[in-house]
Amino acid sequence: MSIVKSVVPAVLLLAGLAWQPQAAAQPDEQPAAAAAADAETEPTEQSPGLGTHYTEKGADTCLECHDEEADTPTFTTAGIFKSPHGQRRDPRTPFATGHLQCEACHGPGARHATKGHRTLSINNFKSTSFLPVGQRNQFCLNCHQERARTGWHAGAHERGGVACTDCHQLHVEHDPVLAKSTEPQVCFRCHAQQRAEFQKAWSHPVRFGSMVCSDCHNQHGSNAVALLNKPTVNQTCYTCHADKRGPMLWEHAPVVEDCTLCHTPHGSVRPALLNKSPPLLCQQCHSVAGHPSVARTGAGLPGGGGGGSIFLIAGSCTNCHSQVHGSNHPAGAMLMR
Repeated sequence: MSIVKSVVPAVLLLAGLAWQPQAAAQPDEQPAAAAAADAETEPTEQSPGLGTHYTEKGADTCLECHDEEADTPTFTTAGIFKSPHGQRRDPRTPFATGHLQCEACHGPGARHATKGHRTLSINNFKSTSFLPVGQRNQFCLNCHQERARTGWHAGAHERGGVACTDCHQLHVEHDPVLAKSTEPQVCFRCHAQQRAEFQKAWSHPVRFGSMVCSDCHNQHGSNAVALLNKPTVNQTCYTCHADKRGPMLWEHAPVVEDCTLCHTPHGSVRPALLNKSPPLLCQQCHSVAGHPSVARTGAGLPGGGGGGSIFLIAGSCTNCHSQVHGSNHPAGAMLMR
């Protein structure tokens, strides 16, 4: 029993001696570990990343380098002060009192200001940026989240990797995509097929400046097909074509269902933007026995010897059935009046 009592203190003493060097070394290891962590997160050309420190002078620091000499024919730094973002009197803007000015959009710039362009540590909004599109867009979405932009994350443009600056210009007095005369040209950079369709003989008057793409589409996201402003195609069309809305006493079924069953929205080589020329368009549905089912061919044209040219020339079926969108006349069951 006496031997046990003498051994226990000895064991405790040895354990304490073994622990003391480790405890003494721990405070010295913490700064070393912190320094190693800083070194790992330090952005370089090989390991780019946004900094964490802002400049002391804000925009004044940026303008020391980004001055008139740094401007190009397509980019002017000072143009930000003519844009809505550079208005100091508007409390919503980055340049309002107490806000971060340039760094509100471009991110913390202290490291960029001290190490220059050789360090990839700033959001330049370019397609060559080290930041992915989602991170670049987030700088814009931090402020622009209300109204039509609430559906951005559900839209085709976001899924397609489109950056805000692919369409918008920030350092200009008037953003081209926000002007009615220039908005379509911005959209046509990607939507070449639609550009061609608007040049056809019959089209919505986009090329004449009477309409723009955003009159029908919400480019920032929508839960409707083709990013439409309204929940359905017909509701979108009715914003201009209210006379086709109805309700009608005698309805034409495809009119109520979907306007695009007969019409193409952007442009057509046929009058009224029709998908096909009558009577072929009408005969897609009207194929029952009797008069509506007569197959009209070129033989029925004048000089063809087949007769029945009234069903082929001019308005074809609409020569008689003129009220194709519906009729309120008591005797308009056949849409003839």
